[in-house]
Amino acid sequence: MATPLSANAIVAALRAEGLTVHEHSGWRTHNRDSATGKKFGPVHGVLIHHTAGHGDKELCYRGRSDLPGPLCHSWLGKTAGLWMIGHGRANHAGGVDYDVLQALIAEKAKLPPDNDTRADGNDSLYGLEIENYGNGKDPYPAAQYRQAVLWAAALCRAHGWTERSIAGHKEMQPGKIDPSFDMAVFRADVKKQLASKPGGKPTVPDPKPTPSKPRVDLSKLVSAAKADPPAKQGHVTYMAGTNLVEAALVKEKLLGKTYAGDGSFGSVTVRAYAAWQRRLGYSGRDADGIPGMASLKKLGSKHGFDVVA
Repeated sequence: MATPLSANAIVAALRAEGLTVHEHSGWRTHNRDSATGKKFGPVHGVLIHHTAGHGDKELCYRGRSDLPGPLCHSWLGKTAGLWMIGHGRANHAGGVDYDVLQALIAEKAKLPPDNDTRADGNDSLYGLEIENYGNGKDPYPAAQYRQAVLWAAALCRAHGWTERSIAGHKEMQPGKIDPSFDMAVFRADVKKQLASKPGGKPTVPDPKPTPSKPRVDLSKLVSAAKADPPAKQGHVTYMAGTNLVEAALVKEKLLGKTYAGDGSFGSVTVRAYAAWQRRLGYSGRDADGIPGMASLKKLGSKHGFDVVA
């Protein structure tokens, strides 16, 4: 927990860490504080994202029709370098898990599972958007990843935090998959950077991202498939896994988009999953819409998530 750094202090910290910092016109007063009536801070840590696109610096600055900018504090391009986008409250985190946020504040060694969105991450987290499709096929250039490590290290160093004050969006909001690299490895790379002097020779010359896939827990998903349909509309048992499976079923054209993304494994999702099972050749009780290991693994292999028992 700390007072947010001033615009000048952020730029100074980033440059001291060895980064070249580009400043978007107007970034120093670009925030959502006045519009929301909520002042940014105190700050608890830093959150890492990928943009899910390319050439999106201006989008991150101005925002979308449904989500005004800034959408981050800093944007990191593949070749365009690091840009300051906003200072103050930014629309990058949204609702985050309260217990995970508390673990981040306490700098615990292991973050708990994210299964709710009770806390507002925009209040208290610095956000970095990294230009990348996030589909597992779009590489992060070594220089870009290195800058992400330096960005996180600079803010941690400025606040006296360790690498345990860093999280990925996928670790704090159910259903999110960003960034598409292993956050444990990223934190380890930041830890090594913090062990060196700012601006000096890095402990690791060229850290490289370790690809990471989101995971779906089969036992939790089965519980959701059994508990959500008979429950009150909108009942949520396992938001993260359900959202990943529903997104995959949408891509398979077995589930309409309007039924996906709310975290509830409702009766429509059960019917869609049963259709997936039949597509794989199952029938009868083996195609009842309750996920099984074999069918879920095939869905995950095709659509980018791993399955754990």
